[in-house]
Amino acid sequence: MVLLDAPIVPWEGLGGIKLYSHISDFYSLIRELKDSETMLVKSLIRYEIKDEAFLWFNIFNGKLFKITALKNYTGKLFGVIHIGMHIDKVLELEPDFEYDEFEEVYCSPKGIYIETDPVEHTLQWISVYVKEIDNDDFEKGNW
Repeated sequence: MVLLDAPIVPWEGLGGIKLYSHISDFYSLIRELKDSETMLVKSLIRYEIKDEAFLWFNIFNGKLFKITALKNYTGKLFGVIHIGMHIDKVLELEPDFEYDEFEEVYCSPKGIYIETDPVEHTLQWISVYVKEIDNDDFEKGNW
């Protein structure tokens, strides 16, 4: 299901999966996943495709709001940034990333979160998300 070498495209998707897709598009995949769901708050749920991707849905509107590339993902962000790359090299290539101490991720105004290994300082996860994620009524599904 996940195309592991597909480009990571901010505001659009990754792995051949598009942001804003409806959860019903993933029913057959979700049925196959074992113990992979995590309820985040009453309206948000995450499914894990082991070592490939996290799919994050708002259950009120059924829409995919964030996709996270995990360790087996080989596709690249902006054609050069990839899982396993050192954060110093990422910041050299894309200096608009800023570290958010509360969330413990690097954020870009281009629609990207990056999580790093705290010891090695290499990229563990790359996430793309919808523009509405910061709206006041985001969790209510009003987007």
